[in-house]
Amino acid sequence: MREGDGSCPYMPESIMIRTSEEGEMLTVEVSPKFQVVIPEEIRESLHLIPGQRMQVIQYQNRIELIPEVNIGQLEGFLGGIDTTFIREEDRV
Repeated sequence: MREGDGSCPYMPESIMIRTSEEGEMLTVEVSPKFQVVIPEEIRESLHLIPGQRMQVIQYQNRIELIPEVNIGQLEGFLGGIDTTFIREEDRV
């Protein structure tokens, strides 16, 4: 499985489907209270902590959970980006 370069654990270079050791896709069960438990290996991979807020998005026929990240944790992840920008003369 390929993950990000480690510069920011919340923004992987590519997204891969995690599978169990037997090669099966991980599944969870919805409780009577409509709760699910995120599998441990995914929690660890995404550095999730108890009480962390998640954004919930319905996309077509699936539900996506996106961890909210403290803005302080993103400091420096754009290091080295080229910030030069040539403006049009009427925009200066």
